[in-house]
Amino acid sequence: MTVATHTLQQAVEGFADRVQRVRDAQWTAATPCAEWDVRALVNHVAGELRWIPPLLEGKTIADVGDELSGDLLGEDPMSSWAAAARKATGAALEPGAVDRTVHLSYGDRPAGAYLSEVAGDIVVHTWDLARAVGSDEHLDENSVRRAYEALKPMDAMVRQPKVFGPKLSPPPGSDLQTEFLYFLGRRA
Repeated sequence: MTVATHTLQQAVEGFADRVQRVRDAQWTAATPCAEWDVRALVNHVAGELRWIPPLLEGKTIADVGDELSGDLLGEDPMSSWAAAARKATGAALEPGAVDRTVHLSYGDRPAGAYLSEVAGDIVVHTWDLARAVGSDEHLDENSVRRAYEALKPMDAMVRQPKVFGPKLSPPPGSDLQTEFLYFLGRRA
């Protein structure tokens, strides 16, 4: 298992743990992502995961089209989320998958770097989901470190509208998770 696939798998497991804690009445609860309730947040992460198999197969954004737009959770959000997670991690674990090139909207990237970026997105959204449903907000320190390392060099890109919020200054002496969250516009 490569670092990228291990990072993705850990991120998916952490998010899955929080998804399992969502009660029926919480799917419409607000999240730290102002435009998304819990369902929309889980749908976003499921969508990120559903992009992995076709992109690792060499497909482009245009090839996939709007197939992965809209509601991807259907009537059974838990099962839909689990299926997206299973297919994504399975595709990432295929021999040679991380050595491929993926064709993203902002250019071609090594698949391993792309998987690390997706994992970073999932890690921060794990905290968002935990905060929204009153679950454990503590994130795995290694996952946070890897996510921060993957996203920090992309500072300008993550500041674009509808990506992450403005970078905030963490309180002095903050731990790594707090620094990471403030970097992505969240207040821990």
